Formats: sequence, C-alpha cells, structure tokens
Amino acid sequence: MKILILGNQARSTSNFWTVLMRRMRAAGHEVLCAVPAGDDAAEAAIRAIGEEDPAFRKGPAVRLCHYPLDRKGLNPLRDMATMHALYRLFRQEKPDLLFASTIKPVIYGCMAARLARVPHIYATITGLGYAFEADNFFKKCVNRLSIGLYHCALAGAEGVFFQNRDDAELFRKVGILRRSARVLMARGTGVDIRRFAEAPLPPLPAEGCAPEEREIIFLLVGRLLEAKGLPEYAAAAKELKTQYPAARFQLLGPPEQGLGSVDLDQVRRWQDEGSIEYLGETRDVRPYVEACHALVLPSWREGTPTSIMEGMSMGRAAVVTDVPGCREVVEDGVNGCICAAHDPRALAAAMRRLLDEPGLLVRMGAAGRDLACREFDAEVVAEKILVDMRVPRAAG
Repeated sequence: MKILILGNQARSTSNFWTVLMRRMRAAGHEVLCAVPAGDDAAEAAIRAIGEEDPAFRKGPAVRLCHYPLDRKGLNPLRDMATMHALYRLFRQEKPDLLFASTIKPVIYGCMAARLARVPHIYATITGLGYAFEADNFFKKCVNRLSIGLYHCALAGAEGVFFQNRDDAELFRKVGILRRSARVLMARGTGVDIRRFAEAPLPPLPAEGCAPEEREIIFLLVGRLLEAKGLPEYAAAAKELKTQYPAARFQLLGPPEQGLGSVDLDQVRRWQDEGSIEYLGETRDVRPYVEACHALVLPSWREGTPTSIMEGMSMGRAAVVTDVPGCREVVEDGVNGCICAAHDPRALAAAMRRLLDEPGLLVRMGAAGRDLACREFDAEVVAEKILVDMRVPRAAG
C-alpha cells in the first residue's frame, strides 16, 4: 500500500507518529508524510525513520512533501488554498490510505481525499481545541462552523480514531458523526518506553525538614496556550511559594500565535513575580523531565496528554485536572493527583500534597512507569492502529 500521513507540523508529526510510520515501513508499505515546510531538523528526522534498524532497510523509505497550512488562522481563502493543494497532492500521489491527525489536516485533508477518491480515509481526533471552548459569542460562532466542517469532512472517513470516549460522545451528540460511523479508540499516540526510559528521581527533601526547605521541582510541558492551564499554574505557584519558597515551578514549551495563546510578555511577568521559571522550548524534553520530581498539566481538555505519558514512562508522578483525556491516564492517589479544572486553589492543594508527602513521588512514579509499559507503549498503540485500519503486512 501507499500510505499518506498528514500532519500540521513536522516536529509534532515526528514526535508523535514516528513509531507508527516505522511499523508501516517495516511491513513493506510505501509511506509519504505531508507537512508544512519550515523545520529542517524535524523533516530530516522523518526522512531517517527506520534507518537505524537494519531490519527496515529493505523497505521503502519514508518520503516527505510539503503543503501550505495556516495552523491557527481563520482566513477561509487560505484554508481553501490548503484544501486545493491537498487535492492536487492526492491526485498526483494516488495514496491507498490517508491517515490525518490534528484539526485542519483532518478537516481539509479528509475533504480533499474524498474528492480525490482516496480509497481509505482515516482521521485521528487528537483534541478539540479552541473551537469547542464556546465560552463567548465569537467562540460559539467558530464552534458552529467547526461542527459543520467536521461533519462534511468525516462523512467520507472509513474510520475515526478518538483518544478518549468523552470526545467521541460529544461528536455524536452535536451531530458530527453519523450513526453508522466507525468509531475507533486509541491510547493517544502512545509513548516510546525505550526512548523515555525510567530515570532516578532527583534528591528528595530530608524527612522532617521544614516546609521552606522542601525543594520539589514541578514541570509543565506544553505549548503556551491558556487551555493548557497556564494562568492557573502561575496562580497556584504564587500561592505555594509563600509557604514553600524552595519549591520550583517550571514551564517548558514553545510560544504560540493566535487565538487562545499566552504571549511571552505575560510569561515573563509571571517569571518576574517569582512564580514560575520559563525554560523556553526544546526538541528533547527528556533532560528536563529527568531533572524534575513531578509533571503538571492543569489542562481544560485533552485528547490524551503526551507529556504526562512521557513523564509516567520516566517514572514521574503527575498532577492533572479532572477533564477528558487527563483522567484516562492518571488515577488519583495511584500514579498522581487529580484536581478540579479552572481552579488555581485546587491545583495548589494537589501539588501541596506532594510537597507535604515527598515519599508519594517514589510510589506514584513507579506506578506510572508500570502503567506506561502495560498500556501506553507506542509499539502496542501503533500495532492496534494498523489492525483497526486493516493495513496488511506485505507478502514476503
């Protein structure tokens, strides 16, 4: 088969779907990855998928091509240009199967694939994003438009992958999915448990030490978006700093532009207040996860939180909100703490629990690693996706 992987960024496509593409290539299929241009390092990583394993060298290489995409904009002319470019790409390449993920590639990719008569079309809903917050008039308008576009796009899909059941139920409730739609479940993109190997915790505070001496390091990994809970994280950190001045609250992630983003000036103000430490962005989160005691994600809604699964795989406890996606990967009191969303005080209370009982970090971290190995291994997740898409192994 010729399989086309459609993503909205080279970096995220490389980070999240490398194992899936490697397994497709190992099975003898031709793999073409289409992403917007602009990230040479990530593109090189995509082109090199599988080259390190001699068993894969006989298979066809992963090819890469570009298409135009305005990820965050709402300009209909640009979006129509994206759809037209994808239609031309599909007509030229004639893929047997499209695997599209993230919002605009799903919407415009699936529409273009249907027009181009791609035989098998699969979409992955990795999260609902800004359009489904709908807490003001403008967002409600965007929400109605998004529902209509999703409905048109997914009408031609052979199957739709969801990363949590709440999102699937919402899509049915608002009329996006037909009753006959084939709904499939995936554990997110999984996590490469070998790459994100278990790492020893940094030194823990001595037993019985005073609260002001407890240096526990919390880390939030995510794009600079309001919906990742950044305002709540900064407010909770500010509250905890008064009692636990040695505690550290770090933020790691790339800036974003457009709707729902948190600008760098605001992040710097939080940093100047002494609430958080902004670490910038990175291509490899592992050294930062290794240096922390716990991962935090006070998100408003997730598909499945990759950063939390990566932290679990490295043996780190998690503090998350009780929202779709997050509650699928964290069990309160077992591998982390769950708190109410949109509530800085509840978030502070959850982090305070780990500050007051540092021994929980060891137990919860071990439980997280065990869960990651049993349920979130990217190899297992990728294999299930291939089976659900009925992708065959090539003869010989």
